Amino acid sequence: MKDNIAICPGSFDPITIGHIDIISRTAKMFSKVIVVVMSNVHKNGGSFTVDERVEMIKKSVAHLPNVEVDHYEGLLADYAEQKKASAIVKGLRAVTDFEYEFQMALTNKKLNPQVETLFLTTSAENMYLSSSVVKQIASMGGDITEFVPAAIHQDIINRLKKG
Repeated sequence: MKDNIAICPGSFDPITIGHIDIISRTAKMFSKVIVVVMSNVHKNGGSFTVDERVEMIKKSVAHLPNVEVDHYEGLLADYAEQKKASAIVKGLRAVTDFEYEFQMALTNKKLNPQVETLFLTTSAENMYLSSSVVKQIASMGGDITEFVPAAIHQDIINRLKKG
């Protein structure tokens, strides 16, 4: 029998409460969840280093005992095979997310037929929320308290607030 392991991949620059919602819900369905910070060739550098993102995620998921955090620079399908994962779980906010994620799911299935991709729809209150929105609000001095985990709120403010 296959291990009951799910992977929640993303860039998490930074992690938001929307991400935490998807991770928490995934943790209820799988015995082990690996949140993996992936290098995304389509996104420039980022506001936080990979190591900073990993640490912020660890702080944010500390209350979830079956969740671990990692990073990987390669193909997600290969990572899933290495970790013996049975599923990749992705959160969807809108139809526009689906087109790209569906393409990636089909590609991952072709590269690793043993792994399934599952899509979880975001909670209605998080539909608008993205790391980009958080970074924009924080950089302009806005209040991001309701958008990010309390454990990392000040880390984000310290990095992004101008002046």
